[in-house]
Amino acid sequence: MASILSAFTDEAAPTIEAQILAAMQCGLTHLDLRSIDDYNITNLPTYIAKEVHAKLSSAGLKVCMFGSPIGKIDIADDFAIDVEKMERLAELSPILGTKIVRIFSYYNAQGQSKNEWRCESIRRLELLIGLAKKHDLILYHENESDIYGDHPDQVLELAELQCEQFRLIYDFANYLRTGEKPMESWGKLRDVTDCFHLKDQRWNNEHTPIGLGDTKAKEILADAVEHGFNGPIIVEPHLTHSEAVLSTHSTGTGDLSLASLTPTETFELAVRTAKSLLDEVGVHLS
Repeated sequence: MASILSAFTDEAAPTIEAQILAAMQCGLTHLDLRSIDDYNITNLPTYIAKEVHAKLSSAGLKVCMFGSPIGKIDIADDFAIDVEKMERLAELSPILGTKIVRIFSYYNAQGQSKNEWRCESIRRLELLIGLAKKHDLILYHENESDIYGDHPDQVLELAELQCEQFRLIYDFANYLRTGEKPMESWGKLRDVTDCFHLKDQRWNNEHTPIGLGDTKAKEILADAVEHGFNGPIIVEPHLTHSEAVLSTHSTGTGDLSLASLTPTETFELAVRTAKSLLDEVGVHLS
């Protein structure tokens, strides 16, 4: 089987027309929808979603997954916030043609104990999985910095929840920020990784095109191929601080050597670099 290559096209431009153009210029067949103009995907009105679907269909593009912010709130925040977002994506799913939703596993800004944080995060994830089953959605957890599931050992705990509706993303840059050596992280997570986010960075927190940072992306991807990986692969460049990147509250810096380029240009560079690396390590793309 072959992997789907997709990308967060809102890092190229805010409008769907410009996102489509960027995807087509890069030869992509899929994109991840996180934001369109001033709308987060969880707030996208139905009439705009229908227009987006028509434009994507005309361009021959499909949605890989919704880049939702579900789970990117505090364990002290009202869980109903995320339930509402899930219900909305369930409504958008048949319109935009994807069942896949990127999620997170909650902050702990109040400083509750590690056990309280773990228990509440897992409780909420179990409820989200129940909603996913109800609405025929598939959740992909990203190892965002400072949420419960940001460190390999904690992600292994979340792996106990893995099922048809709950899977795990390996985000290279985010794991580097835990301070653990990349190959040690990968050794723990190889057997539970269902998807890659191609986001690279150096130890000084400067983002780079994939394969040019300190995350050992090339070695890890090659090992994944050797072990039969064929899940989705998503380019999430973070090379410039576009509006889309700023909205994620990213704490890394853009690639300073690319400061003269526009967000669209850095996006295209990121995808080209990703394709070259994937080809080099033997990833087969559909």
